[in-house]
Amino acid sequence: MSNIKLFESQKIRSQWDAEKEKWYFAVVDIIAVLTESPRPRKYWNALKTKLSEEGSELSQNLGQLKMEAEDGKMRMTDVADTEQLLRVIQSIPSPKAEPFKQWLAKVGYERIEEAQDPQKSIDRAMENYLKLGYSKEWINQRLKSIEIRKELTDEWETRGVKKGQEFATLTDIITQAWSGKMVKELRLHFL
Repeated sequence: MSNIKLFESQKIRSQWDAEKEKWYFAVVDIIAVLTESPRPRKYWNALKTKLSEEGSELSQNLGQLKMEAEDGKMRMTDVADTEQLLRVIQSIPSPKAEPFKQWLAKVGYERIEEAQDPQKSIDRAMENYLKLGYSKEWINQRLKSIEIRKELTDEWETRGVKKGQEFATLTDIITQAWSGKMVKELRLHFL
């Protein structure tokens, strides 16, 4: 599924990979928005070289997808998933990138706090659900369902089921039994 995202009224080409369940974004579009460079491709090439010289493997780990170019033709384009994209943004010296960098620093700090005190992650989850407009009743039900899921996966582990693909298979079986759809189908429905 291809899509155009808008950031400050500028187009960011994106594509959903249903297999990996990830969004991919055109790196040069992000570069263009954040740097306001008249030549974002050249800027990106220079940034890739700089990152490589610093020992970063980011540019080698990026993928390429065919995306529609300004001339209407489908061309191979460097793309980044969300995690990679945030790393690219960290490398851009630009006032427009600064709010993202501050947000990344705050999120990083919060995760360190949560590692030291897991209760903080539960409190933050509740705050975030409330900000998204969910009722306290819905939030409590969601937390209970997480607890029940944890009990179920603990039981699976006790019985020798391996995390990863085996958990995913059992989850698909349960999901299909109550909804008639696989987990990936339900996620696509809610995109």
